[in-house]
Amino acid sequence: MESKKLFYPIGEVAEMFNLPTSTIRFWEQEFDILKPKKNKKGNRLFTNEDVDNLRIIYKLVKEEGYTLSGAKTHLKEMKKNVSDNEPIKKQLLHIRKQLEELKAAL
Repeated sequence: MESKKLFYPIGEVAEMFNLPTSTIRFWEQEFDILKPKKNKKGNRLFTNEDVDNLRIIYKLVKEEGYTLSGAKTHLKEMKKNVSDNEPIKKQLLHIRKQLEELKAAL
C-alpha cells in the first residue's frame, strides 16, 4: 500500500512528473492553484493537493497540448462548473441523509 506523505520536496515532485524543477517553479508562478509551503530555508514543500493540481496542469499542458493561457482558462471553467454544482451537491447530500434514515427505520 502506498503511503502518502504530508509534504513533498520539489525534487520529488519533479521526479513524479519527469520534469525539471525549473518547470515546477515556473508553473507555480503561472498557476494560482499551486501554493506550496516554504520552510525557513525557503525550500518548497508541496502538499498532496498541490501534487493533484500539478497532475491536472501536466495533463492539460503536456498531454492535451494546451498553452499555459489555455490551461488557465480551462481551469477557471472547471472551477466555475464545480461552484455551479454546489447547490445540487447539497441537495443530493440531503436526499442521501433522508434515504439513510429511511433505511435505518426499516
